[in-house]
Amino acid sequence: MKLSKKLIILLDILALLLLIGLDQFTKDLAVRYLKNQPAVPIWQGVLELNYLENKGAAFGMLKNQKWFFIFIAIVILGIICYILWKTPNQKKYITLHALLTLIAAGAIGNMIDRIRFDYVVDFIYFKLINFPIFNVADIYVTCCTIAIVILLLFVYKEEDLDFINFKKKSFKELK
Repeated sequence: MKLSKKLIILLDILALLLLIGLDQFTKDLAVRYLKNQPAVPIWQGVLELNYLENKGAAFGMLKNQKWFFIFIAIVILGIICYILWKTPNQKKYITLHALLTLIAAGAIGNMIDRIRFDYVVDFIYFKLINFPIFNVADIYVTCCTIAIVILLLFVYKEEDLDFINFKKKSFKELK
């Protein structure tokens, strides 16, 4: 059964909205129940819920660069939309669609926070390895980016990605 391109895009949009809703819901819960409270251990010494208002990226890098992060998110979303639109509606690309939709949801979820609050609500902390405090949107972006790299390295062949039209040009062709 082959789905139409419009139906696939509609499913991507519905999934995107659901995923953004889940991210925003968890952040709302964090604000309501974790803000100004001590950390809540989930697994003693390993995982805890710990509220943080992050004005930067991981480890607080690029603090107070709201517009830079919003700009980067918009560029990434543009690239994702382009790839999703160009992707053939074949079964072998379903995983790519799902992963790109999750990354888009994560980018939008954190962008919503930056626009609304000037910071991103983070609340999940792997204490065992002192990993930066993160949120559901960060999980979408990080895990799916790793999965896409694996897909590109080990699953898709170069000809599977010809639909993107990012053709390499030699230096002589650019002159």
